[in-house]
Amino acid sequence: MRDSELQAVHAWLMAQPLTDLLRTAVDDAVKYVLDGARTWRFDLLGPKVDSDERSSVGTKLQYHVIEQLGLKKVPPLDTEIVGIAVEIKGTVRDATAPWMIPREGQCQVTILIRIDPKTYRFAAWLMRTHRVWLSGGKGNQDLKRSPLVDAFRAFALELVPWTDLPPQPLALLTQNQVEVVFGTDGLRKRATALFTYLPGVVIPRSSLVTVGAGLHDPMKRLREAKTALRHDHDVIVLVGKWVDERQAARAFGHELGPEDWVAVPRDLFVQANIEVPPLRIQE
Repeated sequence: MRDSELQAVHAWLMAQPLTDLLRTAVDDAVKYVLDGARTWRFDLLGPKVDSDERSSVGTKLQYHVIEQLGLKKVPPLDTEIVGIAVEIKGTVRDATAPWMIPREGQCQVTILIRIDPKTYRFAAWLMRTHRVWLSGGKGNQDLKRSPLVDAFRAFALELVPWTDLPPQPLALLTQNQVEVVFGTDGLRKRATALFTYLPGVVIPRSSLVTVGAGLHDPMKRLREAKTALRHDHDVIVLVGKWVDERQAARAFGHELGPEDWVAVPRDLFVQANIEVPPLRIQE
């Protein structure tokens, strides 16, 4: 029998720029839990992140999904789409069908999002979570159940295939480099190390403030580091806020958002016959 509610929700979702919206929602939920601007954490699998915090990503995710899709929190489930109650479940657990569906969400239309912190990817599906298609429940005080693998494979509708999340450039650092970037006294010195370690890597503001976690106005110190990088290391830091710097970055194959930074060796400017933009350390 055709599930008209499931099909209506699916049609609405697929009419949205869903991959981009869910990609942003997942990335925001991960960053919210890591709270890098206070904690220096940038990796869900890092030693400073405990299992409860990793699990909380799924809980936070529902709010970010609702925000990105322009929906509202509507009881008794998480939201409504075209007047139909919808549950949203996210998880970082490693299994084919790892979601735990609460009693109130069973037999409901459910958005299922799985995050793989090892490969920094996510995928999403839509499924009617009929109890007959769920396992577990016995001995489980809140009667949560997981989709049976065969049922998930047969009845879950793919919303977003496995898709890379926005890159976290700090994950490219070796362990020795991490110890320098996060262990050296003085943010200007740490920033100098960061950009000399990662030339040609676009670094978003969220990663920069993670390096400067806990400091007042870390971006001011980071801007000041541009002087030493330019004069002592022949590294030109380009910032997406400035039109000429965005254009220069594009000439080297880097697309900068308004808050992105990228370090380019001066030699490349010479080889490409591109003028080095003026040094800017003030906003």
